[in-house]
Amino acid sequence: MKFHLFIIFSLFSIVISKATVVNDSLAVQQDSLSHWKNSNTIKLIFTQNSFVNWNAGGNNSMSGILKIHLIRNYKNNHLSWSNEIKSNYGLNKEAERELRKTEDLLEINSTFGYRENTASNWYYSAKFNFKTQFTNGYKYPNTEKPISKFFSPAYLFLGIGSEYSSKKNNLKVYISPVTNKTTFVYNQSLANEGAFGVSPAVYDELDVLILEGKNTKMEFGTLLTSEWKATVMENIKMQNKLSLYSDYLHDYGNIDVNWELSFDLTINKYVTANVGSQLLFDDDVNHKEDINNDGELDILGPKIQLKQLLGVGFSYVF
Repeated sequence: MKFHLFIIFSLFSIVISKATVVNDSLAVQQDSLSHWKNSNTIKLIFTQNSFVNWNAGGNNSMSGILKIHLIRNYKNNHLSWSNEIKSNYGLNKEAERELRKTEDLLEINSTFGYRENTASNWYYSAKFNFKTQFTNGYKYPNTEKPISKFFSPAYLFLGIGSEYSSKKNNLKVYISPVTNKTTFVYNQSLANEGAFGVSPAVYDELDVLILEGKNTKMEFGTLLTSEWKATVMENIKMQNKLSLYSDYLHDYGNIDVNWELSFDLTINKYVTANVGSQLLFDDDVNHKEDINNDGELDILGPKIQLKQLLGVGFSYVF
């Protein structure tokens, strides 16, 4: 009887083992056929200066930037759906000076594409882009009056067009003749000033408020974006992104520019160096300056905005 039970138990174990192997192989096969590609990157970039009895002078300072980049991409023979969330935040502390913000970004991108011919690199596409910031922005050293806040501004792009995507050349070019750009300024004080292009408040001759400023501005125009990635040298990767937008309804041909150029230098699996720059121009964004040193910011009109970054930090990809 025990022998019979042993045989039955052995046969049952073999059946279970074979079923497990089959299920595991099916699981592997299903995973291998998945059309999703995911990537998560966290970077902490920092710079530091320290001086002790330094005759040439200098102030101790330390700054750091936290960058989070999440990617979820889907692709099969005919469909392509690219999604990403970017979040950057940086702070700087210098001796005898208040803590200052150096980087602030929350961005969401989603591009959906369809192609009839699997041999073609052209897709019928729809694009969604949203940008804003987390905390107040100031024209330092003036920290009494913010020049920007969360959702002031925020930008939303939504349009349809065509995208050329070449995996071989690491190149994407998107062209949209119909794109809606909405600017949000939900802080009423900034909206009353007409910040970021919204309609300002209306006052009478005694400077009494008659009508508050608008919190949104709608535009329809042409959007052109491109993204090119390349390996410059071993362990040095370049990313070049350009966005051009022009509004049909207001000064068509006057182009808003957003150009980002960055180089990632991989030292080892976890340590990287970053060199980057960003150039912005938007004629709806006025430059503010305290010309008279009276604590009041004067509006000087639109100017080219330029930001540069050089730092070494830690990177974790999973």
